[in-house]
Amino acid sequence: MEQTSLSNEESLKIITDMISKAKNNMARRGSFYFLLWGWVILAGNLGYYLAAKYQWMQTPHLVWLITLPAVIVTIVYGMRQGESNMSAGKLDNIYMNLWAAIGVALITVLAFSYKLDFNHNAVILLLAAIGTYVTGKLIKFTPFFMGSLGLWIGAVVAFNLPVLDQYLVGAVAIVVGYLIPGYLLKKEEGE
Repeated sequence: MEQTSLSNEESLKIITDMISKAKNNMARRGSFYFLLWGWVILAGNLGYYLAAKYQWMQTPHLVWLITLPAVIVTIVYGMRQGESNMSAGKLDNIYMNLWAAIGVALITVLAFSYKLDFNHNAVILLLAAIGTYVTGKLIKFTPFFMGSLGLWIGAVVAFNLPVLDQYLVGAVAIVVGYLIPGYLLKKEEGE
């Protein structure tokens, strides 16, 4: 069996191509998820704020049921993307596991939000900031880095406000952290 050796330039090109391919795979999926969840969370924050402030509903937290269809869409879309992209690489795996871990952390925070006296919005914004920051670094997309700063600033502000007002801060932070970078990424993807 003949063994071929690659030159340094050929090896570097192969590695660069693999990283670029992984970046493009994540980026292609990334705009969909950020836009879907950006709009859902924006609607949830504003819906809860308005329903609670103006007493439109006896139980305004039911507004958050809008996240259930988004979870189903996320799972179905992710499964379809996985089937159509059998060449998912290590960076794709890191990306997927990062957001899965953040999802578990979010569910935990929500489940025990009563122990935080329902001051959970700032913690949720911090978790979103971490995921957005790492995503931006993984795919080398500066708007996600800037969005993570917006989410972090939103968290700092939310920590210092009454619970109800935190929902307005959350809405603004999601626009800055998810929607603006998501649309910029979608534009870059050429969709």
